[in-house]
Amino acid sequence: LDNVQFGKLYSDHMFKAVYNKDGWGQFNILPYGNISVSPANQALHYGVSVFEGMKAYKHADGSVALFRPRDNWKRINKSAARLCMAELPEEVFMEGLTNLLKLDSAWVPDRDGFSLYIRPFMFSSEEYIGIKTSEYFNFMIITSPVGSYYSQAVKVKIEMEYARAVKGGTGYAKAAGNYAGALYPTKLATKEGYQQIIWTDGREHKYIEEAGTMNLIFEIDGKIVTPELTDTFLPGITRDSVLQISRHLGYETVERKVTVDEIVTALKEGRLNDAFGVGTAATVTHLSHIGFEGVDYELPPVPSREKSNRIKSMLDDIKTGKIEDPFGWMVKI
Repeated sequence: LDNVQFGKLYSDHMFKAVYNKDGWGQFNILPYGNISVSPANQALHYGVSVFEGMKAYKHADGSVALFRPRDNWKRINKSAARLCMAELPEEVFMEGLTNLLKLDSAWVPDRDGFSLYIRPFMFSSEEYIGIKTSEYFNFMIITSPVGSYYSQAVKVKIEMEYARAVKGGTGYAKAAGNYAGALYPTKLATKEGYQQIIWTDGREHKYIEEAGTMNLIFEIDGKIVTPELTDTFLPGITRDSVLQISRHLGYETVERKVTVDEIVTALKEGRLNDAFGVGTAATVTHLSHIGFEGVDYELPPVPSREKSNRIKSMLDDIKTGKIEDPFGWMVKI
């Protein structure tokens, strides 16, 4: 585990299901390995592909538990609907997932800070390069033991030129093309010394949306504040979990529009006490600096950020079974 890089090592097996005119079938758990597709595959040409990210954890008694798996099933279907893909029945998702994890349970790390990352994905298997709604799909699940995606707080910049998504688009879906389109502006930002970018709305670049592959949460004047959900960015399961924990702990928690001007002003005036990204891979990742128009604003030291550290600790303890799960999130295998 000391040498595991995120997404570089994969478990022994993978689950596969096939959809055709007769519905879902051909359910198989196979040795992990390469797959064969037609050069005319619609996923290769038109990005007819969606995915999810989730994790499994090893508890002290040796059992394996999943974090909110049915929420991932619901979300992959929302993404699939946006791309005119087949609906995935709950039993296919859950039975494929649980049987795969039973077989590969030894791959779930039993060390603090580690987990088994799970990647369910669906793509068109249609052999046709005309643009039309596909009638054939593959659904697969692969898994990978991982540590932290970010080993320390990250430096980000507010993006004011490029856009990730616009109203009416696919921003809320976990569609493959959303992430491909984000690579170039992120690459430009890394050349300037940033690790990620904060996306703003595509129309005016006035409102804060999300950071890289993470939802964003701020602490402003002691309040937990996050951009309200729209159809332009992902409705994160970790985001929802963090907000529920925040309210459970008695913190004033607000979901509303958040402007770039508000964030920059709060940084200048010292009223922005914390900023962190949340997501399956990132979990809770603190921001160290926020860059805007050539100026880097430094945030308070991570150890001093009481609220986010307490939220992160409770979330981690629920996932790993160290404390009781008051929300009913964990599903034991």
